[in-house]
Parts: sequence; structure tokens; C-alpha cells
Amino acid sequence: MLNFRFKKYFATFLIIFANSISAEAVLITNANIYDGKSDDPFISNIYIKNGKIKNISNNLFDVENVIDASGMIVTPGFIATDTEIGIVEIGALSVTRDDRPSMYNIGFSVFDAFNPNSTLIPWNRANGITSAITLPKYSSSPIGGLGSFFDLDSNINISGTKDMVMVGRVGGSSSGSRAETFALIEDLLDLAFSIEPRVVKSNAEIIKFMSEMPLVSHLDLQIRDIHALYKLANTDLPLIIESNRASDILKLIDLKNKYNLNLVIMGAQEATLVIEQLKDSDIPLIVNPINNIPNSFDELASNINASARLEDAGITLMFNAPRDHNYHLIRQGAGVAVANGMSYSGAIKALSSNVSKTFKLGSKGLIEEGASADLMIWDADPLEPSSMPIKVFINGIDTDLTTRSSRLRDRYTKNLDKPNIYR
Repeated sequence: MLNFRFKKYFATFLIIFANSISAEAVLITNANIYDGKSDDPFISNIYIKNGKIKNISNNLFDVENVIDASGMIVTPGFIATDTEIGIVEIGALSVTRDDRPSMYNIGFSVFDAFNPNSTLIPWNRANGITSAITLPKYSSSPIGGLGSFFDLDSNINISGTKDMVMVGRVGGSSSGSRAETFALIEDLLDLAFSIEPRVVKSNAEIIKFMSEMPLVSHLDLQIRDIHALYKLANTDLPLIIESNRASDILKLIDLKNKYNLNLVIMGAQEATLVIEQLKDSDIPLIVNPINNIPNSFDELASNINASARLEDAGITLMFNAPRDHNYHLIRQGAGVAVANGMSYSGAIKALSSNVSKTFKLGSKGLIEEGASADLMIWDADPLEPSSMPIKVFINGIDTDLTTRSSRLRDRYTKNLDKPNIYR
């Protein structure tokens, strides 16, 4: 009985202690702030309390934890838009991959597979990524698979937004004829927009609906797939389509206009050939600014100054990097974009507020009063790969920047005068 009471009181203490940590007030003074919305930086103090930015001004507050930024750059937490963080540990090791469906298709969700203890999380967090959109591997369908948003705080109680985007691909990035791919996309969209609200209220209604649709049996769609299609058609769900060829982009613009899709195009290596059409359609793009050499016949118009030209046209840009451990390399891509004509503030926005706005992530990616306190203090230029954050706050909590790599470094650079057994 005594042991039970001790455990009960100890658990209560841990909860109170955890809450006190999350509620700790912090004052960052003399910060050189890029807030994710202004074109120019400004010097100010940032007051954080209860996970939120409470005040941005020259005011001083009576708090115990004061950090003097001494003019160092402070940015919003950067958001990686195209990742497998939390669902793939080692790409070549199948037992660590949770990104591929075997039964489900359009309705395949990665959310429940997310591992908050993945080694990729501290590595990317220590390099400036505070949150990520984790996407599934493409399914056999040209559209299908649901991605989720996650804070990279390593909290076992996962903080994120489930199934907040659907993915797809066309062109050289997919298999088969692109003519068939586009026809199938239209058929799937017609199916999605034909699903009435009463259908998704019960599995019996869904099964009845499925029995009346030949496309359903042809693609072997399941109940979850019908729910996902209904969500796409009725909730303004963002749809990321990977495509690079200019003619394919024009076709996607037509589909966006026909179905009023919340479309985002990823890749878009030939976007500069159709700038005016993209501008008129108000479609955000996810691009890798480092890609300046064609990797396929879909990318013959790739060029190093594409980001600058697209920004000048008023197109919303976000950045991605190759899918491996180093998603923080979006910072390097942003630096390359700036070196080739993009504005510095525009590159910061592409890493932060543009992502938040496009995918409806609330106040993520912004430094403003009332926003979630996701921000970083940098030792130098954040768009320079050799720079590192010295402080990373996620939801107002000063997070640990230790990684497996840093622990190994520390282990093997200590006691160098002693035999290896001491290390």
C-alpha cells in the first residue's frame, strides 16, 4: 500500500515538474530578428511564457532565465516539407522502413508509425529543423498516401497534426504512361467529388457506394481509401504532386482549376518556363535550389537562378532536400538560392512561414506575439552550412542539442593520453 502511494505521489510530482519546465518564462534580449514575415530584420527582445511568444519589444521582464543574444540572428524554427523523419531510420534496411503500404493505397497514413525517438530527430534539430512534414512513399496510385506534421521535440507524447496532406506524382517521377496517369487522376478526382456526406457516415454506406463504382474494384480500393478521397474533396486538404516537366505543370494547373484543388507542386524544375501560368493559378512550389543540372528529360530547363525568378514573380516557394538523414540541408539550398539572386528574407520565409501558411500550421514558422515559441538563436548566418543554432526552442522549451554524433565526438576526444579502453 505504501509502495502504491509512493508511486502515485511520485507520478504526480513528475507531472507537476514537467509542467513547470514547459511553463518556464524566458527572455531573449538584443535579438537580431528575422520574423518570417518582414523583409528586414530588427533588434528587439522576445518574452516567452507557457510555450507562446508573449511580447516582442524593448521591454524587460522579471524572469529568472534571461538569454542575451548580443545581436545574434534569431529566426523562426525551420520546417522541413518533404521528409521521412520518424518513419525511416536506414533506407537500405527494410525493417526500419514504415513508409510503404502493402494493402492500403490512397488512405495509407504514416502517423501511427512515427517514432519520436528516431536518431534523425536530434540530428536535424541540432542543425536547425524544429518540425517536419513526414510523407509516405508513393503508392501504386498516382495520388494517394497521407502525410503528417510533427514537432521534432522527441516527446514520447507526439505533438503533430495527423493526415494533413495527400501526395502524388506524375511524369518521369512516376511509372507508366503520363497520359494514363493524368486520366487516372481525373477519374479518382471525379470519384472523390461524387462521394456524398451520407456515404462516409457508416462502413455499410461506403461498401454500398464502392459496389456501384467499377473504378473501386479495378484499383482494389478499401474503406480507408474512400475516407481519404472524401477528405481531399471536402476539407481543402493540400495535395502535393511531384512533377517537373513544364507541360505536366500546365496540366496540373488545369486540374487545379477544374476541381478547385489545394494544389502544391513539388520538384517543378521547369517552372521558369510557365511562370505566368503559375503566378495566375496561385500554386505554391516546393523546390530544391541546388538542382541546376537535368537529372532526366523532364528537367531540361533546370537552372540555378530559378528560385530568384520565381520569387520575383510572386510565387510562394518552399525548399526541400534529397530524402536522407540530412534534411537540414534545406538551409544550404536556401543559401544557394540567395547567392543566385533570391532575397535573404524570402529564403527565410521559404524555410518557415511559407510552409506554415501553405499547410495551415497556425503560427508555426513565425516570430510574432501569440505565436508558438518555435525559434532559434544562431552563432552566425543560418543560411551558411557551417553555422549552427546555439539555442533551439520548440513550443517554448529549450531543447537538447545533443546528438549521437556529438556524444561519439566527445567520447573519443577525451582522455587522448590514455589507452582506448578508457574511452
